Amino acid sequence: MHISIASLALLGTFAMVEGFTYERLDKDNAALLIVDEQVGLFGFARDEDPVVFKNAMFAHAHLGQLFDLPVVMTTSAENGPNGPLVAEFRQWYPDAPLIQRPGEVNAWDNKDFRNAVIATNKTQMIIGGITTDVCTTLLALSLREAGYQVFANHEASSTVTRIAADHANERMRAAGVQVLSYFAIVAELLRDWRNPPGAEAIFPEFDKYFPTGGMVARAQVAAIRNGTIFPGAGDLPHY
Repeated sequence: MHISIASLALLGTFAMVEGFTYERLDKDNAALLIVDEQVGLFGFARDEDPVVFKNAMFAHAHLGQLFDLPVVMTTSAENGPNGPLVAEFRQWYPDAPLIQRPGEVNAWDNKDFRNAVIATNKTQMIIGGITTDVCTTLLALSLREAGYQVFANHEASSTVTRIAADHANERMRAAGVQVLSYFAIVAELLRDWRNPPGAEAIFPEFDKYFPTGGMVARAQVAAIRNGTIFPGAGDLPHY
């Protein structure tokens, strides 16, 4: 019996789908990692518009407050040209570990950082960092090797070129890292609009950091007349 190459490829695809396990983000089992989001390294973030990337960084960092996630932060040589972590992140999480690495490129090579991650007692790690191909990718690969489920926020990670980011994301995917957008991360953590923190908290957050979703929330204001407005959207400006 003759089997074409296309048929073999199709059979292989079915086999992969049949053996697929959906690793869903679980807010009760996830921790947030803020990796080298430093003011001096922001200049390496050149594969995205700087305004868009800054917004994505802040959105990523605020996930910890929104979903009450344990947070671990780290910086690389912050007393040199890399500069300090974004000040707001320190203010948001004054009690979270902030590991200042004196030289390790891969954060996982730093014992204090490893211990801080282990101390979260979570098995899912959500990462954003500068740069995508070094700070995010090297840590993500090490976390996978250590047995963690890893979710890389590609919008909150950036590097010098788009091709460098694309290759880094491919490398992570090949190792089983899930590369997600901010919106996808929020959706997976929330799962149901009736779950806490709920639409009343999510919609104002979107209005700040995810304008497309924020405008959907604003559009709900027009539904007040027929009583179908989502909770929380009524607190947004009416324009």
